[in-house]
Amino acid sequence: MTSPNITRRLLPVVAALSAPALIVFVILVAAGKIDPWPALLGAAATLLLTALLLRPYMADVAAVARYARELGRGEEVAAPRLSTEVTADILSALCQFRRAWRLQGEEMASLIGFHETLFDSLPSPLFLLNAQRRIVRSNLAARNTFGRQQQGRDLAAVMRNPDILDAADRVLLGAAGVQVDFGIPGPVEREFRAMVEPLPHIGIDGTVAVLWLHDVTALKQIEQMRADFVANASHELRTPLAALLGFIETLQGPAHDDAEARERFLAIMYEQASRMTRLVTDLLNLSRIELHEHLRPAGRADVAALLRRVATGLELQAGRRKMRIELDLAETLPAVIGEEDELAQIFQNLLDNALKYGREGTAIEVTGRLTNDLPPSFAERNGPAIAIAVKDRGEGIAREHLPRLTERFFRVDTARSRRLGGTGLGLAIVKHVVNRHRGLLTIDSVPGEGSTFTVYLPVAA
Repeated sequence: MTSPNITRRLLPVVAALSAPALIVFVILVAAGKIDPWPALLGAAATLLLTALLLRPYMADVAAVARYARELGRGEEVAAPRLSTEVTADILSALCQFRRAWRLQGEEMASLIGFHETLFDSLPSPLFLLNAQRRIVRSNLAARNTFGRQQQGRDLAAVMRNPDILDAADRVLLGAAGVQVDFGIPGPVEREFRAMVEPLPHIGIDGTVAVLWLHDVTALKQIEQMRADFVANASHELRTPLAALLGFIETLQGPAHDDAEARERFLAIMYEQASRMTRLVTDLLNLSRIELHEHLRPAGRADVAALLRRVATGLELQAGRRKMRIELDLAETLPAVIGEEDELAQIFQNLLDNALKYGREGTAIEVTGRLTNDLPPSFAERNGPAIAIAVKDRGEGIAREHLPRLTERFFRVDTARSRRLGGTGLGLAIVKHVVNRHRGLLTIDSVPGEGSTFTVYLPVAA
């Protein structure tokens, strides 16, 4: 504070404190006890002495006031130097208040930080909404699921599901909590149960409602798998079971003592029982894969080593049909994100199909390359990937059948597939394993020339 400001504030105080003495001089002059000029000089001296005595106090008070204002603005400034004890006591109390205020602020910041960490650590997506249906805050799970740019946006810009928007509107208009189920489309569809609940009091940031999403994908998949298993298993097991029952009845009846018929029937019964075993095994594998399909694997796998191991294991099967498996892999293939056992199932099924449906005496070509030539949506989501292509020299597949090849139990030639021991689940297993690994499966086929199945798997960081 400048000297003129101190003087301006000092004058009223000096006048107020000197007033009793000035009144005494006036009374003495009026009573004739003292002459006016000496009285005037005495009054002037009184004012001057009072001003000199008060000036350091006023300067210190002004310095303390300035210091308090700077603290109020959040500025980090040193405490002023004071010359009077009274104002020094005031400054000391102010500094103690500042220390307590700073300590309380640090504790509050620590508590807020803990609550923010706790909020972001919740495994389920969570949104805080204001009265205008705009997102005040969202946790990490919500940002990972629906995108990073959410704060301040209308809920409709992040989640376009009409049921959720209707539930949020009803709650914001005063309704009690609302619960709805909805799905998010994608390579692997996810199912959520959404709960919108009003808050009893409006938050400082304007929050009036909470939207919480619980991932029920696994529960929905279990329900669907149970229904699919009953339907598919009953359909596919009916034929071999009927054949087994027929042969057993025949062996118990007319062919009871026919050794030749018994040997022939037992061979067929063994074949049908083996088919049922393969079918049940594939169904169980498919159910297990679908149950965890929405969870991305966390391991790393060496694709080149896996391909060599699978190819070596199928050499005997290839030899029976006078076929060979030719591996053409890049010298250095990076690791991919994935589970080795599940990725081995992909290559096992693709190579097994190629050996079954390729022409006898031909080669199965397996190539592996690092590639950036990917569909835009896949490249944006995953970056570079390894492309593994399995090419056979079989009869090929008509183009109209290609979209349905990965459906359960779909067969282009049902009789041939069953004769070769196929269950109709191999490519369905491949598709779901590829989806779990956030990969891509493409199929290209030319009738009369053969088919190429290409699997794209994201490269591990």
